[in-house]
Amino acid sequence: MQRLTVNHVTTYRYLRPVKFQDHRMMFRPRDSHDLRLFNATLTITPAANVRWYHDVFGNSVAVASFTEMADTLHLESQIVLDRYPHNAEEFPIEEYARQLPFSYPASEVPDLGRTIERHYPDPDRRVTEWTRRFLGAGIGTIDTEDFLVSVTQAIQNEFGYEARYEPGVQTPVETLDKGSGTCRDYALFMMEAVRSVGLAARFVSGYLYDPSIDGGSGEVTGAGATHAWVQVYLPGAGWVEFDPTNGSYGGQNLVPIAFAREPQQAIPVSGSYDGAAEDFLSMYVDVQVHALQVFDQTG
Repeated sequence: MQRLTVNHVTTYRYLRPVKFQDHRMMFRPRDSHDLRLFNATLTITPAANVRWYHDVFGNSVAVASFTEMADTLHLESQIVLDRYPHNAEEFPIEEYARQLPFSYPASEVPDLGRTIERHYPDPDRRVTEWTRRFLGAGIGTIDTEDFLVSVTQAIQNEFGYEARYEPGVQTPVETLDKGSGTCRDYALFMMEAVRSVGLAARFVSGYLYDPSIDGGSGEVTGAGATHAWVQVYLPGAGWVEFDPTNGSYGGQNLVPIAFAREPQQAIPVSGSYDGAAEDFLSMYVDVQVHALQVFDQTG
């Protein structure tokens, strides 16, 4: 178990005072058996009225409404939590799902719904063919977990990581063409890759802990900002986390905040202002994740 503190700051600066429309924020994680939330505070300048709701995926969403004009919008979220990542050598996958392909139970298919369907064009089957390399000699010969680990690590090894602060995400084919991307591009690419073999996958937005900042070992890629990765639904194990940016799986050092079918549904901050385009000067994002205490699973 890890006790972590997350400080997430987003600051927008403008040439002159502008009027802010509602801003939608996804900063607060779900309290569950694998994540226990102890404290959460949200500070907004200028002052705003904040209301909370759960979206269609059950994510906790804050909506800020403003009456005051300002040339700076400052959003700061602080959370303290315990994280219990999966640490077993193998996932407890049901026997019938241990090799690909397999079929999800009929009772679960309606709820998995569009997380099984591919969402982006692949007219020349390039993403499909990239994925088929990991299927072994033929149908029924590849272990499900081995396949997923191979895909996760191949994305890390074969693509170059490039931080990108502009909104939006590359299509999977664009990521193949460029041979590079950021964490959200990797996550989308992996989602579409595993969906091509009939697996249910969803997008996760959250935070990444880098142990090296606290003097530990195992430096990771993508810390210092929001992070994105993938969950794949495996019968018996449930939604299992895979981080293609770091070639890792099981949720170690990951703090999930929002789950969605597509990246656009899990944007940490979204909103607008009334004013000219040139009034916008800059956006600054800083995420600091630190370990307060580290225990083993029996601690």
